[in-house]
Amino acid sequence: MSTSVNTHASLSIVSTTEAPAAIGPYSQGIKAGDLLFCSGCIPLDPASMQVVEGGVEAQAEQALKNLKAVVEAGGAELGKVVKTTVFLKSMDDFVAVNGVYTKFFGNHKPARSAVEVARLPKDVLVEVEAIVSLK
Repeated sequence: MSTSVNTHASLSIVSTTEAPAAIGPYSQGIKAGDLLFCSGCIPLDPASMQVVEGGVEAQAEQALKNLKAVVEAGGAELGKVVKTTVFLKSMDDFVAVNGVYTKFFGNHKPARSAVEVARLPKDVLVEVEAIVSLK
């Protein structure tokens, strides 16, 4: 079944070369009203599209840098992040990822969920998505 669906005029697609290109049929972000929904960011280097080397801390840092790039391309800033979801390959990495996350967001503490998943795209160790206020 083939159906042509177009993005509704009330939605705006967010795209930036400062974050990795989408590796599937999705957008890096979508603006809907006063909110920006950022797709899950994985630790790919935007230039090479390769997973960054190093352990979970290096991967968390790159995933968050990619998220920041999408947030800024959408016209917002990290202090306007309302909620994040952190997907972990192993909950054993929770403390290490929290350390990187805390440094990244500083005094801002968005609402957050963190879950362990069976597998992530490109077999990365962490992925982060966000909902951001545009007000």
